[in-house]
Amino acid sequence: MEELAPSICNIGILDTLSDDLINEILGDYAGFCAATTALLNGAGDISVTPEFVSHVHSLCKHGLGSLVNDYFLKSLEETFEKNGSSKFWQHFDAYSNIATLGKHETPIFYHELQQLLCRALEEISSEKQYQGKCLLVLVHALQSYKECSSEEKHNSNAQKSYLFSRYQLMVSSVLMASIPRHFPEILHWYFKGRLEELSTIMEGEFNGDGDTPDKDDMDLDEKSKLSCRNGEMEIDECFLEGRFTENNKLVKNIGKIVRDLRNLGFTSMTEDAYASAVFLLLKAKVHDLAGDDYRASVLESIKGWIQAVPLQFLHALLAYLGDSVSCDSPSPGIKSPLASHPSPCNTPSEGLIRWQLRLEYLPMKHCKI
Repeated sequence: MEELAPSICNIGILDTLSDDLINEILGDYAGFCAATTALLNGAGDISVTPEFVSHVHSLCKHGLGSLVNDYFLKSLEETFEKNGSSKFWQHFDAYSNIATLGKHETPIFYHELQQLLCRALEEISSEKQYQGKCLLVLVHALQSYKECSSEEKHNSNAQKSYLFSRYQLMVSSVLMASIPRHFPEILHWYFKGRLEELSTIMEGEFNGDGDTPDKDDMDLDEKSKLSCRNGEMEIDECFLEGRFTENNKLVKNIGKIVRDLRNLGFTSMTEDAYASAVFLLLKAKVHDLAGDDYRASVLESIKGWIQAVPLQFLHALLAYLGDSVSCDSPSPGIKSPLASHPSPCNTPSEGLIRWQLRLEYLPMKHCKI
């Protein structure tokens, strides 16, 4: 495969060039720089493309392909810092004291936080998407030059993968270098609010809404017997997916936030945020059932709730993100430490098994066996 990394320039070769050729190269480079600026600041207008491609071809003809790549990626970085990263973080300036604001939790607080995060991610994702289109223009220009100048077969996918991997690394680096200290806390409060909303909906289905005796009139042993069947239920991905249809809109809203954050390089931070929210819900549920006098008899009730609420959410979220293989899709998506691996329908994914073990371990620590 051809060498994709920038090569070391041989300055001595300039002595062999005529003045006319040097002036031609300088003119092409100046034109390329101007066309790059126009392309990146075009706000969707790519009419400059023919001129841009012409300058790329001319510079590549003189062996300056690496210079083209480096300059374009550097320009992308500077533009992203100005139009992407800087504007993105400004959205959250008013939440620098999020820890204090979070103490006064209200539906309005969670709604405003949700709207803010959605708007900020939509704007920066749109900027990143446009820059991706611009980078694709460069990729096509480089590919067309090599196809016209060589009869050898060119690995166009390798060139594209190399440039886009450098771009993604740049995006993540720029954001991580400028991230405000309160942003992880913002994610924590967002997922806490959304999961509490989801839990309220799903617990209504889990409790039966009138199909069973009033839980408040039952002692812990009766609660345990009532939900024991749920606690013994094996994880079935297709079963979980079928019971979750009514809440798909909410899960998709959460999933879109997670996906956008991942695409910006915040995978681990995002997983930490929604994992902590899940465990907070679990702790609250354990305390709700057992009170201050933890007893082993609540374990089956907790296991039933884990199956009905957090595992259903996590299954739906992983499926939305492409981390969980559905009944008719053999291809997994982005992998993460919490993601599942390919598994046939009716077989629990590794991701869900790990989550189940983690969730069931917490109440066992507190309950007296």
